[in-house]
Amino acid sequence: MKKEKKIKIYLSLTYLLIITGFLWLFFDNFSISEISTYDFIKNNKDYFDQIKEKNFLVISLLFLIFTIIWVLLLGFGTPIVISAGFIFGKWIGSIFAAFGLTIGASLLYIIANYFLKDLIVEKFLKRYSNLNKKFKKNELNFLLIYRFVGGIPFFISNILPTIFNVKFRNFFLGTLLGMFPQIFVWASLGSGLDKIIENNQQAPSLRKLLLSSEIYIPIIGFVILIVLGLILKNIYYKK
Repeated sequence: MKKEKKIKIYLSLTYLLIITGFLWLFFDNFSISEISTYDFIKNNKDYFDQIKEKNFLVISLLFLIFTIIWVLLLGFGTPIVISAGFIFGKWIGSIFAAFGLTIGASLLYIIANYFLKDLIVEKFLKRYSNLNKKFKKNELNFLLIYRFVGGIPFFISNILPTIFNVKFRNFFLGTLLGMFPQIFVWASLGSGLDKIIENNQQAPSLRKLLLSSEIYIPIIGFVILIVLGLILKNIYYKK
């Protein structure tokens, strides 16, 4: 238990140091009034696009590493995926985000399995005991459903399978494939925002933004995923 508490403290402190350092560097160069303007976003987008084109492999590798670290520090997946779509486009962004999140989740799963398993069992076993038989029946298939349905905070969903002794191979594949539909939808939204900024010199109105196919199609896709997730949840999560 002492080791578990120490790991939790170290992760929290590391997370705070990284976030504090990033914010300090960022706001040392830019003011809040600057970053809240459309011109700031558009001008810096053009600048970063040039950097990306000249150093695509380096930027890709840095994004992948950052995503893995973000997951290990208990970050949420959605901001990463939207950023991936914004930076790399919906297809490449989806692939980078999917592998980054999956690798990060898999490493977190390994760490939790070796160091935090007793704590996880104590905290979550009773609450999710109904999933035990379903995981044992067919690990990979149910993990695909588990990832697709979602509804559980990303950090918890990464460590919860330790309770059911899920094989690493099944965890990795189930995470990668199960999350991809949601990742693609959010990456498409990020890519849509990128195109809107590129094609509009002035900030578009909210109505124009919502009526843009780059925005409303991913939103419709997200709603469809929610409906499918609820249907699958009612089918597979019954006690």
